[in-house]
Amino acid sequence: MTFKGFTNDDFNVFQIDGLDARMDAIKTIIRPKFEILSNVFTEELSVMTNEPMYAHIAKHARRTINPPNDTWVAFSSNPRGYKMVPHFQIGLWETHLFIWYAVIYEAKGKEPIGQRFLSKAPEIKQTIPAEYVWSIDHMKPDVLHHDALSTEDLSKMFERLAAVKKAELLCGFQLPREEAVKIPGDELIKMIRDVFVHLLPLYNVE
Repeated sequence: MTFKGFTNDDFNVFQIDGLDARMDAIKTIIRPKFEILSNVFTEELSVMTNEPMYAHIAKHARRTINPPNDTWVAFSSNPRGYKMVPHFQIGLWETHLFIWYAVIYEAKGKEPIGQRFLSKAPEIKQTIPAEYVWSIDHMKPDVLHHDALSTEDLSKMFERLAAVKKAELLCGFQLPREEAVKIPGDELIKMIRDVFVHLLPLYNVE
């Protein structure tokens, strides 16, 4: 199947009340598009990272009452899941499309990852494009803009990732829905690919 891009119907899913109704809409409207993107980027990220990558479409299985405010497909080196390792994400909130490199609170080995980032803070400041954003909580849409952060600001986030058990760190690009719905599928795939290329140094940091 061909990826035709995202529409307002995709983003409007998050206006649907009730867990079951919203989950049904996510499964029927958004998930088929994630499956197409999975086929594209599982292969491409495997080549980029030089290791097998596996797609994991969010199931939101832990939810029993509140419907999800966002949904995503994640790509990781672990065939069993993605939360325990650094990974990549493509997903939607009602307001925007996001493309992330993510180390969330369940990831193992966060201390050495944070320390490696800390040792490379000046290089990361220079390498990540100015228009990219950072997050310290994947459950919230709030972000910090890279061009507004100093090397010291980044270092503090990296130190927190290393030291705090529940700390998270995500870096990537957000596209407002008003812009995302105007981009044809093939162009959107090219844009996502370009973001992953720019995030690859974080995945490979030593």
